[in-house]
Formats: sequence, structure tokens, C-alpha cells
Amino acid sequence: METRHIERLGREVSVIGLGTWQLGAEWGTVEPGDARAVLRSAYEQGVTFYDTADVYGDGRSEEFVGELRREHPEVLAATKMGRRVAQDAINYNEANFRAWNERSREKLGMETLDLVQLHCPPDEVYEDRGVFDALDALVRENRIRAYGVSVETCAQALRALERPGVATIQIILNCFRLKPLDEVLPAARRAGVGIIARVPLASGLLSGKYDESTEFAADDHRNFNRHGEAFDVGETFSGVPFEVGLEAVRALREVAGEDRPLAEFALRWVIDQPGVSTVIPGARNPEQAQANAAAATSPPLTPAQRDGVREVYDRYIREHVHERW
Repeated sequence: METRHIERLGREVSVIGLGTWQLGAEWGTVEPGDARAVLRSAYEQGVTFYDTADVYGDGRSEEFVGELRREHPEVLAATKMGRRVAQDAINYNEANFRAWNERSREKLGMETLDLVQLHCPPDEVYEDRGVFDALDALVRENRIRAYGVSVETCAQALRALERPGVATIQIILNCFRLKPLDEVLPAARRAGVGIIARVPLASGLLSGKYDESTEFAADDHRNFNRHGEAFDVGETFSGVPFEVGLEAVRALREVAGEDRPLAEFALRWVIDQPGVSTVIPGARNPEQAQANAAAATSPPLTPAQRDGVREVYDRYIREHVHERW
């Protein structure tokens, strides 16, 4: 497994990580044994970066990741905080940070957390120096080793990059979300800030396995959040209307060619972008974890394929997402 160095984090991370939202909640039920099997399989494939959050199953995902880290202390457990309260900037304060930090340390079974990310906070948070002073205090006290920000928009990412203590930016980046390539990735490279690419398969759309007859469980966000009913709609299918996404996927399959799985193609596209540190697809079973990891050793896209991705984006996707996020 290829690794990449994040300067401000001071660590190497596997270029393919594992997102663990699905092991907590809102992707349908994953049994404990299946969750542990996914984590074990990812580790066996060389994955060393595991992304979780305190709200994924109310800490369920953190507990699974914590179990893995106790068995394999060399892996990096990256958690997030901030979504346990109403999304008002006033709630992003030192007292809450300390309470959330205590809870995550307990769930993960860690004295010092490897990486804590603010979990898509409101715009006003990025302008509040006190927020970042409080995070710096947690670092000085060895409650966390480093912190980052998970963002919804490119504008938020650019504001976060202005803060000297921010080690990582987590952002949606995939064949349906090209805007971060324009400014965010180049700025992060200059600053030595890691880019964690999330939602790389657009909630599964870019796996190429869905069609107009696909149905999702009632407790799956791909059912209940298609129009942003529960949280930012950009987290579900990258904000692309489902039917539009299906059309774009059919066009992308022609770009990828018949001999290459579309999911592998889509993950490789993300890996190929200069400035990306790690990409964090989810997995609900060991086979998916193994397939995700295989993208790290698959051939880079050709110039014609990269141009093809851009053409599909411009034709089908741009009008739906580019100016919004």
C-alpha cells in the first residue's frame, strides 16, 4: 500500500483509508461481527488511516475503530466532533470541545487522540480565533496530537487553510466534485496540509451498481436525505440528483472502459490528483474493503481518461454542484 506524508501532521498515511460512517449508522444495519470483519480486512490490505466521528451511531463506530487500534497501535484513528449539538457557532466552544474530547477518548480507548476534526461546522466558526485557540490548548495538553477540519465547501476549506494549526482538510472529492482541484488542493500542498478525500464514490453511485430500480433501506441516508432533509444534501450522492447521476455513470463507464471496474477507476482518479493524502471510501463487507484497497495498485488514468472525466462532469454534473459547494 502506497503511503503519503502529511507535513503538518508529521505522519505517513495509507493512500487508501477507510471511512467508517457506515459501521455506525445511517447506511442500513451492519452487525458487529461484520463491522469488525471490514476493519480487519482493510488492515490486512495495508490500510492505516481510519476515519470516524462521535456521532456515527452515537459512538458505535468509534468503539469499533478503537478495538482495531488497540490491536494495531500503528494505525491512525481520525475522529470528528461538533455535530452533537445544534449547528450554531456559539456551540463550538472550549467547554464543549473538552466534553466531546473526553467522550471520544473513552469510546476509542485512547489517552491522546491522533487527529480530531471539526465536523462540518457553520461558516462563522472559521472566523472565530477562539475556536482554534481552544484546539491548540488541547494539543498542548496532549489530549489530541493534531486537529483538522471537515468542510462542506471550497470556501470553507480555504478559510481553514489560513489557520496555522490546521493539519488536515477533509473534503468531498470525486468524479462528480471537481471544484476542489481549482484552488483547494494547490493551496493545501503549499501549506503542507493533508487532504482527506471523502465520499469518493458519491455514496455508491460511482460503483456503477445502481439503476432506476435500486431501493435503499428506510434508515439509509440515500433514502431519507436525498433533498437534504436531515443534513447537507451534498453528503448524499455528492448532491447530484440520483437520476442525473445514473446518466453520468453510464457515460463514465465508457471513459473507464469495459475491463476496469468503475469503482476502481473512480478511486484511482482521486488518488491521481496532486495534493491528495488519503481517500476514505466506506465498506460494508470485507470484499468491498479489498476492492477499495486494490485501487492503490491499479494503473493511473491516462490523459484521455482524465479529459473524459472532465467532459462528463461538464456535461452532466457541473450545473448541479459546482457553484453550491
